[in-house]
Amino acid sequence: MNGQDRRKFLGQSLAIATVTSAGQVSRGSSNAGEEIRIGIIGNGGRAGNLKAELQQRQDARIIWIAEVNEDRKQDKAVKHTGDFRNVLDDPAVDAVVIATPDHWHAPAAILACEAGKHVYVEKPCSHTVREGRLLIEAAERNKTVVQHGTQVRSTDMMIEAIELLRSGIIGDVKVAKCWNVQRRANIGKQQPGKVPDNLDYENWVGPAEWLPYQQNRVNSGWHWFYPYGTGDMGNDGVHDIDYARWGLGVTAHPNRIAAVGGKYFFDDDQQFPDTQHVLFEYDGDGGFGNQKTLIYEQRLWSTNYPHHTDSGAEFYGTEGQMYLSRRGKIEVLGSRNVKRDVSVTPEGQNTRKHIANWLDCIRSGNRPNADIQKGHLTSSLCHLGNIAVRAGRGFEFDPKAEQIINEPDANRLLTKQYREHWGRPKAV
Repeated sequence: MNGQDRRKFLGQSLAIATVTSAGQVSRGSSNAGEEIRIGIIGNGGRAGNLKAELQQRQDARIIWIAEVNEDRKQDKAVKHTGDFRNVLDDPAVDAVVIATPDHWHAPAAILACEAGKHVYVEKPCSHTVREGRLLIEAAERNKTVVQHGTQVRSTDMMIEAIELLRSGIIGDVKVAKCWNVQRRANIGKQQPGKVPDNLDYENWVGPAEWLPYQQNRVNSGWHWFYPYGTGDMGNDGVHDIDYARWGLGVTAHPNRIAAVGGKYFFDDDQQFPDTQHVLFEYDGDGGFGNQKTLIYEQRLWSTNYPHHTDSGAEFYGTEGQMYLSRRGKIEVLGSRNVKRDVSVTPEGQNTRKHIANWLDCIRSGNRPNADIQKGHLTSSLCHLGNIAVRAGRGFEFDPKAEQIINEPDANRLLTKQYREHWGRPKAV
């Protein structure tokens, strides 16, 4: 498929290119000794960490950086562009790392898959539930390896802890509760202003809803606005939701979602809640005793948290309890709260191992630890939780159809309208 074909966004309701590729790179396309050539899409704060890990490897090389902020184009050893389609058009590129604002994650990843590029996409992998499904389909159609940026999936401590849960160390796990508790900053109240000369704001907004430039809606501020972010549930809570869901052992969407929350503390421009309590219920196969529950707590105005960790999860089984944190902590209790010793070495979430797993899978054709199927299930919980708080009520969800039942207003938030914004790409 040529570059011009890849520049088509199809349909206002989907607006993601899904044209079938020809001559694309397949899974396992790189031999063990070959260097994997990588393009970075988005060169902000998160990209810095990912680049640092890639630059330490002998089997991968960054050859492109796509960034709409001129001040972030600093590495003279690589090619730079303000339009990531130039990266996708380069046949020398084997894979891309996507570290953009959330609203670009799925569109950029889908276009990369259509161009035959393997993808490491930061969390959450999508901005809506529908986008996640489209990304799965694009990865399967093009046989590309897509790794979701939830590093706990490649962290040995987490893998070993989940194996303990699977072995029945606390019996049958019925309930998981995770939390995201920290003191965020007030972003203030601002008015639209002049776009800085260094920023291509047209391509920063891209296919999302157009809002006039406002300083606290870009840089890290985009996390807190509906058109561009997913709130802190999708920003930071997604990690804890991921290993809570993993340990709970559920491999489908929930059947019911209930939530309360809102802005309890911050009197500023943020649209997403600073306080959330979300409940997800899973029917399993519908038989007696197979239901499970996942609970998410968020308080962005507190420095008091369970087990002295801002980020963690508790698993409740029929024979005990496990506390687990991506900060490198684990504790297991048997019945009647009798402490049980476990031989698991503490380890914080590990980006280096996650990058290594992705590159290994590009060569082998194996599924990565955080395959896009897993990323979609976890990211969808963030979207559904945010929708429930925004709607002010709970709802039932059809896991197979991926539709909210009998709630048309809430159901519309599973997707969104997209803006036609691309003419011809800018020159390199």
